[in-house]
Amino acid sequence: MIAQRLKQLRLERGMNKKETANLFNMPYTTYNNYETGVREPSFETLISFAKEYKVSVDYILGTVGEEGRGGVYPYDNVLAIKTRKIRMVGEIACGKPIFANEDFDSYVECGADVRADFCVRAVGDSMINARIHDGDIVFIREQPDVENGEIAAVVIEDTVTLKRVYKKTNSILLVPENPVYEPQIYTNEELDQIRILGKAVAFQSDIK
Repeated sequence: MIAQRLKQLRLERGMNKKETANLFNMPYTTYNNYETGVREPSFETLISFAKEYKVSVDYILGTVGEEGRGGVYPYDNVLAIKTRKIRMVGEIACGKPIFANEDFDSYVECGADVRADFCVRAVGDSMINARIHDGDIVFIREQPDVENGEIAAVVIEDTVTLKRVYKKTNSILLVPENPVYEPQIYTNEELDQIRILGKAVAFQSDIK
C-alpha cells in the first residue's frame, strides 16, 4: 500500500520519479525502490513524505482511507516522537514506604531518549514539589548509588520509596518534597536495611 500511495501522491503533483527523488534529496534508485515496493521507507522518511504532501503517515501506510488523509505532520511545530517500551515493576511510595511489588508483565511506552531500565507508579503525595504526583509513572535508571540531592528509588528492608537522597558519614537521609512529611534518617547498622535501586530520570504525568 505504501508504494501505491507514494505513486498516487507523486502523480497528484504532476511530477516524475526523478523530480520527486530530488525533492526529497535522495538517490533516484532509493525513491524508485520505495514506489515499486522493493523496500519500505524508514519512519523518519515517512514523516518527510507526510509533511511534504500534507497527509498523515497513516494515510501513506494505507491504514486509513481518504477520511484519514489529513494529519498533524504537515505542521512544522508538531513533531513525531520515537518511543520504546520500559517494564513496569509495580508501585513506589511517595509517602510512607510500601511493599515492592514487581510486575514484570507490564510495560509503559515512553520517549526513546529516556535512559531508564524500569519504571514504577507513584503512590502518595510526598514528592509533589518535585512535580511527581499520585499515579504518575516514574522512570528509573538502575544504579547502586546516586549523588546527594538526586531523587532515587530506595529499598528499606522489603519496602520501596521515592525520595531525595543525602548521604553523610554513617548515615543516609531520605527527604520528601512535601513539607507535610518528615525526612527519614538511617544511621550505623540501620544502613544495612537500605539499598538504592536507581536514579529517577523522568516521569510521565496525565494532564488533569
